[in-house]
Amino acid sequence: MTVNKSQVTSVFWICEDVHYSLLKHQYYNRMNYSKYLSKVAARRKPSGISDMRKYLVNPSPSLVWLGSGMPNPTQFPFREVTVGLNDGEVLHLSQDMLSSGLQYGPTPGYAPLVTQLKAMVERHHSPPRWSESNLLVTVGAQDGVSKAFEMLLDPGDYVVISDPCYSDALCMLASLAPQYLAIENDDEGMVPANLRAALKLAANSEEKRMPKALYLVPNASNPTGTTMGEVRRREIYAIAQEYDLIILEDDPYYFLTYEEEQNIPPSFLSLDIDGRVLRFDSFSKIVSAGLRVAFVTGPAPLLAVMELHLQSSVICGPMFSQVLVSELLREWGEEGFSRHTAKLRIFYKNQRDAMLLAASTHLTGLCEWTVPKGGIFLWLKVVGVKDTGPMIIERGITKNVILIPGKEFVVDSSKPNQFMRAAFSCVTPEQMMKGMENLASLIREEIALQNNQA
Repeated sequence: MTVNKSQVTSVFWICEDVHYSLLKHQYYNRMNYSKYLSKVAARRKPSGISDMRKYLVNPSPSLVWLGSGMPNPTQFPFREVTVGLNDGEVLHLSQDMLSSGLQYGPTPGYAPLVTQLKAMVERHHSPPRWSESNLLVTVGAQDGVSKAFEMLLDPGDYVVISDPCYSDALCMLASLAPQYLAIENDDEGMVPANLRAALKLAANSEEKRMPKALYLVPNASNPTGTTMGEVRRREIYAIAQEYDLIILEDDPYYFLTYEEEQNIPPSFLSLDIDGRVLRFDSFSKIVSAGLRVAFVTGPAPLLAVMELHLQSSVICGPMFSQVLVSELLREWGEEGFSRHTAKLRIFYKNQRDAMLLAASTHLTGLCEWTVPKGGIFLWLKVVGVKDTGPMIIERGITKNVILIPGKEFVVDSSKPNQFMRAAFSCVTPEQMMKGMENLASLIREEIALQNNQA
């Protein structure tokens, strides 16, 4: 059976080719992707000029390009770039390479990099629906997550998040005015029993407005540092199947889990037999935050809609950054990349251990915490303080210590919150020890202040 294009004329979308592709993929995937799209996403149309740049990938030598208003690369002021690496090797970007890196490029990303990233995804995740998937380079992972939220959510739509949740995800969602199903966490992240109960309650409510999307950070979650085990991931994926949710798997700390790579629990993308996972990866934590290179992998129909958004917003990501990352991956090869991420795991585990030593030295009896299995954060609960917000924001600076109060990571920031997040990525062990000593003094003063006000 094939889908006849004439049979879908009743669909209200404007962008006919993309929407026909959506319906065609519905047949193969058994996923009705059309129902997930927001009204804004459904109205997007392609940029013909941006779309035609795909013909510049491996063009015919005799091609005369009169298509778009690209600046002439001979007038760029840069001739060549040489970048020294920590291991003593040197990356040399020739003038031809710079012509690609300093020019507009294909919206999906610099073609050699896209090829490398697809190989990386296949190697690490082996997605079950790989033949029906695609990959899109974004301007940092947050750009991809933001565009996914805008693609899926209309004002008033429900979205499932962890409680607590990555603060910038809450900032992205705020402008979309959704309603939240905030699911309580434990030391493995989102609790499946709580997720199922919340979804069942929503299904039985008078409104019956079910969420379309579930957002989570499965490895070394920000802010809690928790990592989901395989059993829990499978439970949550099964619940998403039952309630037909798109899973947004935001995983910037995948290579910063402290386990050996072969022991990292399988990603949601690797479990995705339906085509319901959008996975977000980033080079920010493992190569450079300032290069702003990340990528999203998932069902080709949904990525086609996200690509339209990229066309109309940034045209393409920073091509120079993409060329540089591509050349770095080429220089390293698979083995070199594995050696690099192994070094990162050791470094950040040592940072974590130094932070735990500082916390146990100065905060025992004052705070409680869960030992993070990856990432760069320690999530602290202050036992004797009702709300860490005023303590940190108004009085923390007087003790020369700054953390992020827990209220920044919850939907309702007006409620008292006993938690706070400490980042240990960029401080030395000596600074950690001094910072925790200062924090302990601040907490004791805050407890005394509360007792005097009681």
